[in-house]
Amino acid sequence: MTTFPTAPDVRTTPEGLLWEPSERWVRGRKGDVTVVDSRHPVLVWEPDFPVPLYAFPRADVREDLLRPAKNPATGTHTGSRIFYDLEVDGELVENAAWTFPAADLAGHIAFAWFRRWGTGLDHWYEEEEEIFVHPRDPHKRVDAMPSSRHVRVEIDGTVVADTHRPVLLFETGLPTRYYIPREDIRPDLLEATDHHTDCPYKGTAEYWSTGGHANIVWSYPDPLPAVAAVKGFLAFFNEAVDITVDGERLERPVTPFTGTVE
Repeated sequence: MTTFPTAPDVRTTPEGLLWEPSERWVRGRKGDVTVVDSRHPVLVWEPDFPVPLYAFPRADVREDLLRPAKNPATGTHTGSRIFYDLEVDGELVENAAWTFPAADLAGHIAFAWFRRWGTGLDHWYEEEEEIFVHPRDPHKRVDAMPSSRHVRVEIDGTVVADTHRPVLLFETGLPTRYYIPREDIRPDLLEATDHHTDCPYKGTAEYWSTGGHANIVWSYPDPLPAVAAVKGFLAFFNEAVDITVDGERLERPVTPFTGTVE
């Protein structure tokens, strides 16, 4: 008889939090000091936030490094009232940790991630792989697939890219992104910027401006292994340019990025 995996054990609290146990071994560090070391973390989704964070059993946290917050960020994190400052090697990080006001998560502590909030723990690991910005969502897929589709990119009627060898990146909840070899893009229309972003699924991106639009072209010079196929290729925000695929003009999608790149 064929058996199938059971459905994820996602639970909801009266406060509107979603959470589920994770089997990943997770560690969080501040500098060289390990503050969290847990084989029993839980993933938590706050209302109105599409990405998860981790919370950890108190036994897996260096509580000796935590102090009651001097200026607690009361009201944030779904109404949390208990916050902690973190003191490591003489450095005090305010509101680096907190507890959620949910009975299901009593006895768990969550931490800020530096690359997401600009404060908190600065290095995170799942098993032996370093992860960035926030935990990767187990219900989300990111697939990078080489293709032979004909992709053309225009800005205000000017063709800036034309290729038959794109890499298509499919990411749950976002439009397909079309990564194009540099050789198939007009370099005279690109202006490098100092803007960078971090993604837990893809890595660190560098950016270009073009056609009067700031930072609407990006590339991953050293992508994470799961999306290695996009290395060095460039992608354009579908929300701000006109993309034609195999002769069909795509509609510009509306996404959380729309207001910042139009």
